Amino acid sequence: MANQEANIEASTGPTAGYRGTPARLGWLDDALLLGIMAVLAACGLIYEYLLSHYAGRILGALEAAIYTMIGLMIVSMGLGAFAARKIRCAFTGFALLELAVALCGALAILLTAAVIGLGQQLPLFIANTLGLPPDQLPDGGFIGQLQRLSEYLPYVWGVLLGLMIGMEIPLIARVRQSLSDEHLLHNAGTIYGADYIGAGIGAALWVGFMLALDIQLAAALTASFNLLAGYLFIWRFRHKIHRVGLILTGHLLATALLLLLALQGPKWEQDFNNLLYKDKVVYAQATRFQQLTFTERLRGHGLPPVYNLYINGRLQFSSSDEHIYHAFLVHPTLAASARHDKVLIIGGGDGLGLRQVLKWRPEAVTLLDLDAELIRIFKGRNDKLPPRLNRALLALNGDALNDARVRIINDDAFNGVDRLLAAGEKYDAIIVDLPDPSHPDLNKLYSDYFYRKLKELLSADGAITVQSTSPYHARNAFISVGKTLSSAGFSVSQYHHNVPSFGEWGWSMGTVAGKDAKQRLSALATLPVEDAWLTPGLIRGALEFPGNFYQDADSIRVNEIGSLNLYHYHLKAWSESQGLELF
Repeated sequence: MANQEANIEASTGPTAGYRGTPARLGWLDDALLLGIMAVLAACGLIYEYLLSHYAGRILGALEAAIYTMIGLMIVSMGLGAFAARKIRCAFTGFALLELAVALCGALAILLTAAVIGLGQQLPLFIANTLGLPPDQLPDGGFIGQLQRLSEYLPYVWGVLLGLMIGMEIPLIARVRQSLSDEHLLHNAGTIYGADYIGAGIGAALWVGFMLALDIQLAAALTASFNLLAGYLFIWRFRHKIHRVGLILTGHLLATALLLLLALQGPKWEQDFNNLLYKDKVVYAQATRFQQLTFTERLRGHGLPPVYNLYINGRLQFSSSDEHIYHAFLVHPTLAASARHDKVLIIGGGDGLGLRQVLKWRPEAVTLLDLDAELIRIFKGRNDKLPPRLNRALLALNGDALNDARVRIINDDAFNGVDRLLAAGEKYDAIIVDLPDPSHPDLNKLYSDYFYRKLKELLSADGAITVQSTSPYHARNAFISVGKTLSSAGFSVSQYHHNVPSFGEWGWSMGTVAGKDAKQRLSALATLPVEDAWLTPGLIRGALEFPGNFYQDADSIRVNEIGSLNLYHYHLKAWSESQGLELF
């Protein structure tokens, strides 16, 4: 036993070779080790993106989730580098390490989804078991704390993966050195060079390819490269790895698990995610830009089902009351515009606002939306959609996206507007129906600079309306949108109305010349188009606010480009209203 330990120690020393032969670091071994390091660096970066992306969907504050995850993983990697000193045999340790990284990376998101989903169902299970009424679900105390803590599981996985990823460079450095008779010059620098190049490749793969994949499939695919690195390492250095047969068996079992996760993991993850929704999930899809989830609630008594669309877990519309939101978004705008021949819609890829615009019989409508896959769904061009959902969505938007008068441009709004300006476009009315500024990338679409560009597109006697979040839940953010629109040269009138699915919601309307929107709409006797909900009286009432609503408006800042003022107003307001702590 003592001789065996001595042999093990000798096999990991700086002059160890194959079975007693002189140690040489040949170009093949070196190329293999540096190639493995580059692949692992790419995998490590992708794990950071995957976990932060998933954490952002759960916690809502995507930007904060990304920064927090990257910071935690970097610190953990540093600790992992120190911990690598305790690994006695670099060859055995590295082979085991890649097996562990592959398993953790492949299972992290699925297990997180399972814990969160089941945690949300626990109160319902207890209530059903004890016969409690729906208004007495046990969702406070220990259960509530458990639910909140489970949302931070991605960070736990991030720390664990960071520790293991941090061990990779020190172990590879020790392996390279142990294969050489003499001290390797620039050993660390060479390995870090491969690491940085690999990380760059990983970033390119994430942006160009993996963003469009299901997140669980992307995790399994990334983990497969960790296993591949382990296989290559075992094949080349099997004589230096202790219990190589057992480790190889572990790799083979992990391979079978990864195949299962690649085939069934996305469905399982979606099933767990579906537990978060009150209604039945009938279709879910991850596009390149967002996670789309459609739910269905059957009501019986001859009433049609209620369909809801959630994007990244947040309600975008409910078929029960979307007509209220879109009527207030569109009709006051066009009623305040002198003409309605050419209309620009920014966002609104579901076609619901477009349906309302087409009631005004425009000659042409341009719809600028980033997500082509979302538009395919609402055009009825997605064969995977359940037939009843497909019919319901086309009925909701009146098949507006297939209207011959509609030109659809799939582009980022910030850049797409520049292209419209370059083409010399002018519009009689502009409707901006973008998601709330819950991310810095969206914040710029609510900036003074963006609104000045929109002013150049708008006819002098036209009107523009911007979706402006809730004046009740996010008052400062709502006022900031109006002040920002005003700073861009518009005369601004803000208005609000209750949308049952969202609560009190608000919009900001701007005009360039002549009377402001409030003055124009005050003279409206009848609505020029037919609408079952909206009346001139409701429009005039919507323009009124409580007497103290704007009392400290002077202290609320304009959202200048690059300032992130609105993003912070929005994040603070909604976090407070949902009882979340900011970090």
